[in-house]
Amino acid sequence: MADLTFATQPHVAIPDLPTAVRSGRTLLALDLGTTTGWALQGLDGLITSGTVSFRPGRYDGGGMRYLRFTNWLGELDRLSGPIASIWFEEVRRHAATDAAHVYGGLMATLTAWAELRGVPCEGVPVGTIKRHATGKGNADKAAMIAAARARGFSPADDNEADAIAILFWALETKGGLQ
Repeated sequence: MADLTFATQPHVAIPDLPTAVRSGRTLLALDLGTTTGWALQGLDGLITSGTVSFRPGRYDGGGMRYLRFTNWLGELDRLSGPIASIWFEEVRRHAATDAAHVYGGLMATLTAWAELRGVPCEGVPVGTIKRHATGKGNADKAAMIAAARARGFSPADDNEADAIAILFWALETKGGLQ
């Protein structure tokens, strides 16, 4: 389903994690898209991340990607949860119409899924994420990947790097309250 990337090497601690890490809550960060990046802090404080593809198959109907996304969220909640809160990259402008449609469908599916379960779900503006991760609000993909690597992760692509950045933004700002 999704490839996992572990945050640390075996037996190596991450010294700069905030105290909120040990909150005993499962937190999820998402970079929504056909290839969705995700980062999850489990009940034990361990952070895992990866990407999952919701590209439709050749014979799939128009709603299959959203059904797969719903099932994936449910499986993540069942295996790692219960998910206590979700943050996602809030995109206000897309260069392509198809990307905008996919993002809107995934966001609608995500917010409906969260509402049904009473899980707080909040969008974080792109510039806020990039500024927190790199110090520059318009950082490119390579800079976001480098920022994730500097924290000890090995992201497969910019989608995973963005999800990692969202999770750390949420942890370090207490969801934007600091």
